[in-house]
Amino acid sequence: MGGHTIREGRFGHRRAELVYDDAGEGPLAVYAHGGFVSQAADDRMGLFDWAPVVDAGHRLVRYDARGHGRSTGDPVDCDYTYPSLADDLLALLDHLRASEPAVAMGASMGCGTVLHAAVRAPDRFSRLVLLIPPTAWTTRGAHARANRESADTVEREGVDALLATRAQQPRPAVVADVPDLPPTPAERLLPAILRGLAASDLPSPGDVAALRQPTLVLGWPGDPGHPLSTAETLAQVLPCAELHVSRTGSDIRTWGSRIAAYLSRPRP
Repeated sequence: MGGHTIREGRFGHRRAELVYDDAGEGPLAVYAHGGFVSQAADDRMGLFDWAPVVDAGHRLVRYDARGHGRSTGDPVDCDYTYPSLADDLLALLDHLRASEPAVAMGASMGCGTVLHAAVRAPDRFSRLVLLIPPTAWTTRGAHARANRESADTVEREGVDALLATRAQQPRPAVVADVPDLPPTPAERLLPAILRGLAASDLPSPGDVAALRQPTLVLGWPGDPGHPLSTAETLAQVLPCAELHVSRTGSDIRTWGSRIAAYLSRPRP
């Protein structure tokens, strides 16, 4: 990540070892990635450049979610619901001995993680950055059914059958040039992760509306798994939110700088 020194850390929580990378000094900002990837996979895809956040004077901690990348996990469905993953995020803050409210940033599954953690413990967060919010509320049902069917496919035919099906599905045009990487979780964990995500949803709009943190919402169009309707609703119901929609890959690659600039503003 740029020229910054990265310190690896790990800690145990609820039958898993969670691994994180820690860079920079200053106010704490924590990032939760999307489902089926990892920090390393995010870097290989090349969409999000986090160096500007560290350059702007933040301590940036990015961690591999339970069962993803270098972090371990068990094949237990309920371990991979958004509320359970939010518990991991709060445990990470405890492990880091975060004495002041932290910035919480999350993409897709990580967005669900961040929102559930913020609803549960709002005093622990100073600002939120929500990248490509996932299907939620009225659009969640079809996505959940697809995840349950995918879990059945992996158990019945193996991960290669799932990858073959995924390869036939069109990708959002805005990220068509981004490498499509295989899932980072082990095959034995995939059914549990898929079913845990199928059982998940974002907090209710009413619960989200109670959050008072300044929030930046970042979305892109043409992605059924991350519809703009979710991003737009979040931007409408959150009291202190602003929405930016990127319609080109080059604009998405400015998100790191955009986030850094947002975090550098005085709080309203």
